[in-house]
Amino acid sequence: MKAFMDKDFLLKTDVAKELYHTFAKDMPVLDYHCHVSPREIAEDRRFDNITQVWLGGDHYKWRQMRSNGVEERYITGDAPDREKFQKWAETLEKAIGNPLFHWSHLELQRYFDYHGVLNGDTAEEVWQLCNNKLADSSMSVRNLIKNSGVTLLCTTDDPSDDLRWHKIIAEDKDFDVQVLPAWRPDKAMNINKPDYTDYIGKLSEVSEVRINSFKSLCEALAKRMDYFSEMGCVAADHGLDYVMYEPEDDKAIEDIFIKALSKETISGLEELKFKTAVMLFLGKEYKKRGWVMQLHYGCKRDNNTKMYDRIGPDTGFDCISSYTPAAQTADFLNALDKDDNLPKTILYSLNPSDDGAIGSIIGCFQNSDACGKIQQGSAWWFNDNKAGMEHQMISLANLGLLGNFVGMLTDSRSFLSYPRHEYFRRIMCNIIGEWVENGEYPYDLKNLENIVKGISYNNAVKYFGFNLQV
Repeated sequence: MKAFMDKDFLLKTDVAKELYHTFAKDMPVLDYHCHVSPREIAEDRRFDNITQVWLGGDHYKWRQMRSNGVEERYITGDAPDREKFQKWAETLEKAIGNPLFHWSHLELQRYFDYHGVLNGDTAEEVWQLCNNKLADSSMSVRNLIKNSGVTLLCTTDDPSDDLRWHKIIAEDKDFDVQVLPAWRPDKAMNINKPDYTDYIGKLSEVSEVRINSFKSLCEALAKRMDYFSEMGCVAADHGLDYVMYEPEDDKAIEDIFIKALSKETISGLEELKFKTAVMLFLGKEYKKRGWVMQLHYGCKRDNNTKMYDRIGPDTGFDCISSYTPAAQTADFLNALDKDDNLPKTILYSLNPSDDGAIGSIIGCFQNSDACGKIQQGSAWWFNDNKAGMEHQMISLANLGLLGNFVGMLTDSRSFLSYPRHEYFRRIMCNIIGEWVENGEYPYDLKNLENIVKGISYNNAVKYFGFNLQV
């Protein structure tokens, strides 16, 4: 029997162990999509206790605590932090087979040098150990990032954001990790939201463009993209229900937008037409600027109305959507590609059943613009687990070129989440190691080194064009 989460955790073969320990283990971390706070980086936040840094904002953990029958006051409510931690520890001991069990213990090992098991009985010991370590200056936000081997991270930012915290970070010569904004224009597209006109007013103000037409909306967005580019942005991200393609002529789109500004009811079809028009415009702008377009889709959000009204969005009430029409995804990419307006693109679906469709779609639009110009993104959210990662990588290997894959991201709000890259690398090395051991790929360490280091870090650096050494 193997020891619990030892140095060879998840590595089943000798080749897998060699690939991980020799090539993957010490590669830097590039987190090109996450949700951490740039303000907390700028201010170099310190945390009073493990609950603040571990449970604050972590809807992954919140879901499992609810599944364990924990009262909401111990999750997002006003219970003392020590009691919240106890409830999480009691939940974790039941999470056999869940990635949170592995992530939590990797984080305890890497940041707190705790190699035991967190459960209800050990919670007090772990609480004291972690809090004592968090009191040290080496556990500030900036030090957590640097000591995790992170060279660059991209936050997620609205077009109306002034990016003031990014400016402060960039001007601080004592912090050499690049913190770049990433463009997330979902609010500019969500035409049916009740606060849409309020948002348009805000966008109009910061862009200094009077937005009274679809044309002026595009002008305002283009101005903000110019500003984001000046601040180092090279990536956009969209949270879509699905990749839609319902094209319409310019006049009809103008009419739909005017209806929205007048707070008239927008039909479902009109919404799709409007969003298609925005996406086509933005895709062309991304290509002009050399940005990468990331499309996250296949999620049905905020399903529990009662809890949404009580505690708001991004609190653990989302699920996989099975309606992710592959034909529309292909048609959208084709509409941009036919006029040479298709930017580098990464497709992520929350539905693992879409792996094959994505793998076949991306092959339709590859060209010499970039190595692996159109990417299948890493296993996302509910698929961010051993089975999901294996399924995604094996599917990509079957249908495309795994060696060009841009690898892992955290998609996280936590500064302790970087061991997810380690988790991913171990799984990746185990897959490749098994293929080599089985005679499906030669034991050629030169090629294997290029593949493993590429997927771990180097491919993403080259793909996004970041100013980093590889």
